[in-house]
Amino acid sequence: MTESQFVPDIVSASKLYTDVWQRRDESDNLRQAYDVETVKEEKRLEVEAELRVHVDTLMQEELDNLQMAVERDKGKKGKKGGKSGKKGKKSKKGKKNAKKGKKKGEKDLTPDRTPESLFKELVAEGVIVDYPRVRLHDYVGEYSYLGTTLRQANIEPMPSMSDVRRVITEYTILPLGSQAVHEKAPHVKSVLLVGPEGVGKRMLVNAMCTETGATLFDLTPENICGKYPGKKGLEMLLHLVYKVGKLYAPSVIYMQNAEKTFLKKIPKTDLSDPKRLKKDLPRLIKKLSQEDRILLVGTSQLPFDSDVKALTAVYQKVILLPRPDYASRYGRLET
Repeated sequence: MTESQFVPDIVSASKLYTDVWQRRDESDNLRQAYDVETVKEEKRLEVEAELRVHVDTLMQEELDNLQMAVERDKGKKGKKGGKSGKKGKKSKKGKKNAKKGKKKGEKDLTPDRTPESLFKELVAEGVIVDYPRVRLHDYVGEYSYLGTTLRQANIEPMPSMSDVRRVITEYTILPLGSQAVHEKAPHVKSVLLVGPEGVGKRMLVNAMCTETGATLFDLTPENICGKYPGKKGLEMLLHLVYKVGKLYAPSVIYMQNAEKTFLKKIPKTDLSDPKRLKKDLPRLIKKLSQEDRILLVGTSQLPFDSDVKALTAVYQKVILLPRPDYASRYGRLET
């Protein structure tokens, strides 16, 4: 198991406390006023760093002037010009190679529009939706007290509702709510909530958004049916979702019945064109970088009805939501 990227920060903070604050007597500092000497020491280092930059610049200028004076005295001015000409040719070649090596950036389909107008358009189209304010602690459920006993009997227990709350916090709420955590924690781009009807899949999506203040984009096939038609329209839809999602981060892209996108055979009665996003959804996931606080969250009751390989290729983490056990039901009755 690799070491967590948060360990060096914790060790550094612990060392700072041990070296500076552990043995300091703060009994007469009830108002917790700042320490003058500590502030002076920190500012002294900042001033030294700034002065060093200025001094280095002046020294470099003096060195250049001296070098030019020596070369002028020795009569090597012409040779220097010839060399600089050669260098100029090389630099042009270097620029050409650099241009060749550059990858073509993604084209902005809406360069002249303001973020507010894009946001309003997605709200008007029903892609950005509101959600009820639900807290994670409202997902009431107990820890599995029989888990250890079952494992000792070589029986893997079902995950408890307490386990679900912990995993939802670690994979979704903390990375979405904190940019620092998002940059250092393992990058989870997508999560699939799996479970039977009525176990709280949509409730947990609402809880993620409530706890982090996220913008919710609903890309459920039934919701986007008839909107942004055609290949160009779909390209524009995903462009808007990605662009607005970055500007109004954190953002959650929600897909209900996520398995429908990867069904092997679409029922004739389903007119929502669920396979519309099958090719473009993996591209959207691939585009998400470590700096983007955007998370794709799907929910599914029947994941095995789809192409499981394609489904799990899009959704990195699959979280099973169990039915409430006896302890969880008892706890709900009490609340």
